[in-house]
Amino acid sequence: MARRHRAALLREIQMFEHAIASPSAEPGWRERFSTRLRTLRGAFAEHIVVTEGEDGLYAELLEHAPRLHNQVRKLIREHAAVAVSMAALQRRADLAGTRVAELRSCGEEILRALSRHRQRGADLVYDAYETDIGGET
Repeated sequence: MARRHRAALLREIQMFEHAIASPSAEPGWRERFSTRLRTLRGAFAEHIVVTEGEDGLYAELLEHAPRLHNQVRKLIREHAAVAVSMAALQRRADLAGTRVAELRSCGEEILRALSRHRQRGADLVYDAYETDIGGET
C-alpha cells in the first residue's frame, strides 16, 4: 500500500512541477497552479496518514528496526514543515496580487523539499530491510 501511495504522490509532484513550468502568460495559469498545489497538498496529507498512522509505514519500520527511531522522527518533522510551506504557498497563490516569480520560487522550494524527503524515506526503508547489522560476512 505504501508503494502505491508513494507512486500517487510522485504523480502529483510531477503535475505540480508541470504547472510551475508552464508559461505564465497562458490564460488560467494561476488557477491551474493553485489547483495543482491543492491536489498535491491532498496527496501529501494522505502520505502523512499512510506513513505516520498507527498501522502506517513508520510503525512497521520501527517494529522491524527500532534503531531507526531518530530518522523516523526527522521525517515526521519534515512532514509538518512541508505541510506548513504548502499551506503558506496556497494562501499566496489564492491572492491575485502575488507575483508569478514568487509563486514559482516558493513552489520550486517545495519541490526540492519533497525530493529530499522522498529520498530520505527511501533510504529509511532500505536501512530497515536491507542493512544486515551484525550478520555473517
